Amino acid sequence: MGVDYYNILKVSRNATEEDLKKSYKKLAMKWHPDKNAVNTKEAEAKFKQISEAYDVLSDPQKRQIYDVYGEEGLKSGAYPPPPSSKERDAVGGRGFKFSPRDAEDIFEEFFWGFDAGKGKSSGGGQGGGRLKKAAAMETKLPCSLEELYKGSRRKMKISRIVLDESGKAVTVEEVLAINIKPGWKKGTKITFPEKGNHESGATPGDLIFVIDEKPHPSFKRDGNDLIINQKISLLDALTGKTLNITTLDGRDLPVKVSDIVKPGQEMVIENEGMPISKEPSKNGNLRIKFDIKFPSRLTADQKSDLRRVLGRANE
Repeated sequence: MGVDYYNILKVSRNATEEDLKKSYKKLAMKWHPDKNAVNTKEAEAKFKQISEAYDVLSDPQKRQIYDVYGEEGLKSGAYPPPPSSKERDAVGGRGFKFSPRDAEDIFEEFFWGFDAGKGKSSGGGQGGGRLKKAAAMETKLPCSLEELYKGSRRKMKISRIVLDESGKAVTVEEVLAINIKPGWKKGTKITFPEKGNHESGATPGDLIFVIDEKPHPSFKRDGNDLIINQKISLLDALTGKTLNITTLDGRDLPVKVSDIVKPGQEMVIENEGMPISKEPSKNGNLRIKFDIKFPSRLTADQKSDLRRVLGRANE
């Protein structure tokens, strides 16, 4: 018999019109190329097979010829002439020409022009082009700077609209796991294909989480660098000090300030900034911006002592 159209559509040989429609709808939605971006070629082949099977079995004339003479007889028209004129009229005779319909035409007519709830046509297909995709759902995902530094695993509960087998819209809830990688920046998008809302006549939309960055009390991010504002007394700015900075992953980082710190000066500690997501072994820099605290008042003796000391320093 060649290709087994009944097996392709997963129906019995005495399947009714409703059986064929129900099975075609389920399989066509599963194997439509727009829903299979990874294995598009395999999906296209399967989708074409499913469409051809439905085209033949949903047409009483094609189905009867196929049942009697098989796929080869159907496609070639080279089957024996029926013994009686009555039977010849029933199966179309040797003059029958098999013309398979375009797979996309069947799909669009079925899903855009078919009322799944009533089982009746609602006005013919719209034709032309591939099936559109429902609009994506975008949701902000606020993350602390610590999460973006170390990486984390989050679980998000989502609600979305899906269509059941009869085409009715229902709301379902689902928990999705999101792996946040070290170094991800604000605006990074995590896409869950077809986890968005469904709508009639379209493939399901995507669900997109967009990374947002929560403000941090100590650090500010600038690309791959981290900036920290460090207050320092005038005395320490002139004589030196060892700072103790707590990093985003909880380490105590000692930073020795030995040179004289001038107003507005910045100190750079290499490789202590944010991880670089595309280069896991590298980090940006930590930039320390100094804010020198000047004394609000000095006594006459203090001024005299400073003039004596600083006067020598400037000689």
